Amino acid sequence: MNDIPVIGLVIQLVAYLVNQLPVISNAAVAVSIPIALAAMTGVVCERSGVVNIALEGIMLTAAFVGWIGGVVAVAILPPDMTGSLTPVFHITLPLLIALACALFSGMALSALHAWLSISVRADQIVSGVIINIAALGMTGYLNTLISRQSPLGAGGFTPLTLPDWLINLPLVGWLIDAIFAHGPLAIAAFAIMIFLQIWLFRSRWGLRTRAVGEHPRAVETVGIDVIKLRYRNVILSGLIAALGGAYLSMELTTSFQAGMTAGRGFIGLAAMIVGRWTPIGAFGAAILFASSTAIGRSITIAPPGGSLGDFLKGIPPQFYDALPYLITIIVLAGLIGRSIPPAEDGKPYEREAAT
Repeated sequence: MNDIPVIGLVIQLVAYLVNQLPVISNAAVAVSIPIALAAMTGVVCERSGVVNIALEGIMLTAAFVGWIGGVVAVAILPPDMTGSLTPVFHITLPLLIALACALFSGMALSALHAWLSISVRADQIVSGVIINIAALGMTGYLNTLISRQSPLGAGGFTPLTLPDWLINLPLVGWLIDAIFAHGPLAIAAFAIMIFLQIWLFRSRWGLRTRAVGEHPRAVETVGIDVIKLRYRNVILSGLIAALGGAYLSMELTTSFQAGMTAGRGFIGLAAMIVGRWTPIGAFGAAILFASSTAIGRSITIAPPGGSLGDFLKGIPPQFYDALPYLITIIVLAGLIGRSIPPAEDGKPYEREAAT
């Protein structure tokens, strides 16, 4: 391979990526959704001073509970109540029940983490790790027991079908396709990003949240209940993480596999740091991390021709699977000391005794 001009390969690679941009961008968004939702969960928690390492466990539990909730709903509901309720996304009653179960499980685990971190004042890292280990073990064990019976699940949300004239618009068609040619949970992730960005920096709740993460004692002196606000943020953020888990088992796929989160919760925390604890920045970092996976899939399905294709075919496919984690490590190593977290992030708060 030493006789292949490097500059020529780079030019061919850039041309290939530009040509495959619609496919790569769509796949990158699809892969990035659970990472972005985990990252935004971390933003809400850490802006209020609570480190949430339990994202992986919350997402995995929500993915399992959503799937099994759909199985139970299909089993107990009469057939005439399991049909599609809407022509768009093909939403069914079992899917809605499954989604509600997934969201509730996320809130329940977040409430447990909030109690351990805020009331008990346990080490927040240890609390999150315990939840992750328990979720991995319990979901894997229960999945093994249940999957032996080959239960019928509730299926999944179908992506939105866009008209060809909209997708083929010059300059912006590929972007519209990348954002909207997905199911309702993926599209909801974009809405959550915009909502959180505005709410965090343009609302009273956002101001109080950021103040609690920076100087909780000063906040309490003006009558704001720090404990209550932290509880509310951590529990509500569980909805966002649970949505990421539900996306994995109810939209990206239509089944549950043990450990299917595959470290996305931890990559989400890295995306949060790269995005400097802002929803838009976290979402952008999530897409950056997911792009390598999308490029790898594109190369596998439709490899480029010529010397570039010969060169890329010699790279093992496992390299592309490992690339998001390598990029995460490299980016984080470059940001150490530059990305500053909230001042009270991870520090338990204890009210001063009344005198």
